Amino acid sequence: MTAPRRDAARTAALKAALDDVRARCAVEERRAADPVSFVHRYTDPADQELVALIAASLAFGNVKALRAKIAEALDRLGPEIAHTADDPRAVSARLRGFRHRVYRDRDLAELLLGARRVQRAAGSLGAAFAAELARSRDLRKALGAWVRAIRGAGGLDRRPDDRGAAHILPDPEKGSATKRLMLLLRWMIRPADGVDLGLWPVPPSALLIPVDTHIQKLGYNIGLTDRRGATWKTAEEITASLRRFDPADPVKYDFALCHLGMLQQCPSRRDPVRCQGCGVRPVCRHWAP
Repeated sequence: MTAPRRDAARTAALKAALDDVRARCAVEERRAADPVSFVHRYTDPADQELVALIAASLAFGNVKALRAKIAEALDRLGPEIAHTADDPRAVSARLRGFRHRVYRDRDLAELLLGARRVQRAAGSLGAAFAAELARSRDLRKALGAWVRAIRGAGGLDRRPDDRGAAHILPDPEKGSATKRLMLLLRWMIRPADGVDLGLWPVPPSALLIPVDTHIQKLGYNIGLTDRRGATWKTAEEITASLRRFDPADPVKYDFALCHLGMLQQCPSRRDPVRCQGCGVRPVCRHWAP
């Protein structure tokens, strides 16, 4: 077989595997175990944006623990998050004593207050981000400006040496994959499909895939990237590979792939037991001929 035919066959096999993983994903069951489920509990777009920001920002570490902490934060803030966020004293009082990993109550309070101020000024967080993207025509620069606006409005930028304040809303221009920010963008921008909500006026083609350990491993093992670290460049490479299959919506595979990785606990080696039933095994570098 000639090289072009081999490449075409490989591309077709990869697309078939990805489409199969997406088709077989138990969406309702997996959504219930995903931080995005909290966003679906709200109906007001202003609340949904703020809940999404809180949920995405707290989404690191053990899934069970982080979901418990997201639930705790939202319970403290009450059913109308945007309304609560209009009162800085109420936010501080309700979040007093909150802790999650490196975050303290002040970190989360300043994040919420800053986001609400930007939301009110622009009409929505989505409008604020879309305006930055239209201005710069560059996802990374637009996201960086959007982050700085929220950090400045809430006061997080006044504590640059505080780990919690720096980590809760990171600077995407520093080179990391900023997985939690990419997750937020996916939830808000991709068309409503039972998982993502399609609230922001930004084309899904502009998105980059959220790269965590699971996506990085799978991306490398099935040849979407040759990079081993979870960097911005890794996210760009994986997304560029996925654009071959759907240029208008390249990150549509993310939810199913991420949950596949969580369920399979990919060993990144040939393991007949742990690899059994993995949807991308036919195109994995450890198994494919």
